[in-house]
Amino acid sequence: MSNPGQPEIKRGDKGTAVLRAQRALRRTPDLSVAVDGDFGPDTEAGVKRFQESAELTVDGIVGKDTWEALPNGGPMPLLKTGSKGDVVRDLQKVLISGAGSGDWPSPGEADGDFGAGTKESVEGFQKWGAVDSDGIVGDRTWAVPLHATNSTLETAVGLDWAEDSVRPGCC
Repeated sequence: MSNPGQPEIKRGDKGTAVLRAQRALRRTPDLSVAVDGDFGPDTEAGVKRFQESAELTVDGIVGKDTWEALPNGGPMPLLKTGSKGDVVRDLQKVLISGAGSGDWPSPGEADGDFGAGTKESVEGFQKWGAVDSDGIVGDRTWAVPLHATNSTLETAVGLDWAEDSVRPGCC
């Protein structure tokens, strides 16, 4: 099960379980669902669309069967100055490939070290993606849609880095 031990959630709920469900829905992919931790009407509609497509009972409630059918909703790692590893290198590669359009600066070499150049590139990417420009790659930055259809920063970097899939000591 990709979302073990999750509670039943429904419209009006808030918190980490809601964030997990919203991330999972975006990975179906349903980019209309915001990752904000608030189970409102848009999240409920996304749940119903998913339930219908998965041939589940369409009730808008994320219970055991819906959790089991959803992809892993674990968060991507939080990346910031000082972060190191393959996930940083993969992020840098995506930022480098998009920097050619001139929408944000290149981070420099894809060396797996989140330094000043990567921070500057992330801040430019965040401005381009209309999210808070703090140079830290968290849920809202991972969820920024790219030019490609049904693609976000996290899908471009690779969902193998979702929290439940990260190998110990990797990030």
